[in-house]
Amino acid sequence: MYGKPLIRLSEANEVKRLLRKARLNTVCEESRCPNISECFGSRTATFMILGDRCTRGCTFCNVKRKRPLPVDEEEPYRILEAVKVLGLRYVVITSVTRDDLPDGGAKQFARCVRVLKENLEGVKVEVLIPDFRGRRESLETVLEASPDVLNHNVETVPRLYPKVRVGARYERSLRILEWSKEIAPHVPTKSALILGFGETMGEIVEVLRDLRSVGCDFLTVGQYYAPSLKHHPVLKYYSEEEFREIERIAYSLGFRFVACGPNVRSSYRAFEGYLLGHSS
Repeated sequence: MYGKPLIRLSEANEVKRLLRKARLNTVCEESRCPNISECFGSRTATFMILGDRCTRGCTFCNVKRKRPLPVDEEEPYRILEAVKVLGLRYVVITSVTRDDLPDGGAKQFARCVRVLKENLEGVKVEVLIPDFRGRRESLETVLEASPDVLNHNVETVPRLYPKVRVGARYERSLRILEWSKEIAPHVPTKSALILGFGETMGEIVEVLRDLRSVGCDFLTVGQYYAPSLKHHPVLKYYSEEEFREIERIAYSLGFRFVACGPNVRSSYRAFEGYLLGHSS
């Protein structure tokens, strides 16, 4: 479980100004992440590529659902400049889901990874990818760029996918993680669960088992907070004891690194997880 360091609001505002100047999006802002002040105050951010408009309709997500804009070829270089200014050594790159693109945006992920690694010695890059509608060749494109962690979130239990993850399929998400291990077995895989949609503890444990069955290495589990009354309602708030029990079960199943807690999100303290996972 994580404690919260002192939040430096002046640095958080500086990060926001930098992102606006560079015309970059972050999942931190778009999803109304509860850790935004803490992470921005520590001069870290999860960059969201391919615009801020999603082609899916997940009922828990606050990202805009509109017709996407064209792919910005200069985006990887603007991320590079922002990473330099922020002095980051670990970068997380995610995206909106772009079902309108033939490759789902895989080439843009690969460009971002390559631009960072070719220009910043020793930088580590984690990619948090969509499911690419199950296209193995898109996953291969991303992994060929040599990211340091391949992250794909299952988000919830299979029973709730039709209500929570509209347009996604649980089996397809598991297959992405399984394929990643087949294509690049040396690259750690990571996934996340958000709790509070009406799942049972038994269903949560089954998802943990499923993730381990496809070789998933790292896991994050957090509490869902509805962004507005229009989003999926919160049906349960989990206690600290329940999060600790889920963490215990996850470690017993063989995950190398687990972060569980109400405000934990997929890329929260990602570098810390990377280091601890590699030292285990």
